[in-house]
Amino acid sequence: MSDFNTLRLIEALLFASKDPVPTSVLAAQIPDDEDIAEILETLQSHYANRGIVLEGAGNAWAFRTASDLAGDLAIQRVASRRLSRAAMETMAIIAYHQPVTRAEIEDIRGVAVAKGTVDTLLEAGWIKPRGRKQTPGRPLMWGTTDGFLDHFGLATVKELPGMDELKAAGLLDKREGLASLPTSEEDEDDETETDLEMEDGEEAVDAGTSADVIQLDQAR
Repeated sequence: MSDFNTLRLIEALLFASKDPVPTSVLAAQIPDDEDIAEILETLQSHYANRGIVLEGAGNAWAFRTASDLAGDLAIQRVASRRLSRAAMETMAIIAYHQPVTRAEIEDIRGVAVAKGTVDTLLEAGWIKPRGRKQTPGRPLMWGTTDGFLDHFGLATVKELPGMDELKAAGLLDKREGLASLPTSEEDEDDETETDLEMEDGEEAVDAGTSADVIQLDQAR
C-alpha cells in the first residue's frame, strides 16, 4: 500500500503541471520501495466518477475534466488556423501507417506533400522522427507523440476511429489511394498523426476535433 504522503505528492505534481507528466518523471519523485503504477491506479480510481479525472496519454498522465461534461463546459471560438482536407488526409496516413516516410505518404495520397505540412506538425508537437528506413537514401520515418494523444483525448492509438468513421464524418475523400487506411474493425495496432497546414489549391475545411473549434481548456 502506497504511503499517503507519497500519494498526495504525485497528486500535487499532476495538478500543478500544465502538460502531461511522464511516468518516469513521477517515479523519480518517490522512494524506490513505492510503486508508481499502484499510485496512479489509486488516483484514477479515486477520481473515476468526479468532475476531474486522471487520464493517461501514452506514457504520460494529466488531470482532465470528465468527458461527459464537455457539452456543459464547451466554449467555442474561431482559431486563426484551420485544417485543410489535404492536412487531415496526411494526418490520418501518419496516424494509421506509422512509422511512415514522406514518400509513402505521397504514394498513398497520390499527390506531393508540402514541406510546410511536416514542419507544422513538428511545431505542434504531434509528430517526431521514428528512425530511418533501411532503403536507398535512408529516408526519415515519422510517427506520433504523446502530445498528439493528449491533444485529441486518446490514451493510445488503438482508440483511433476506423476509416469508415472518418469518411462518415467527412474527414476523408473516398479516393482509391486512401482505401489503404484501416476500417474500424482492422489494424488496431497502427498509430496516429495530424496536420494543420493548408496546401496549394486545397480549400480549408472544418473538422469537429480540429483547430477550428477550441473547447474550454480541460482542468489540470
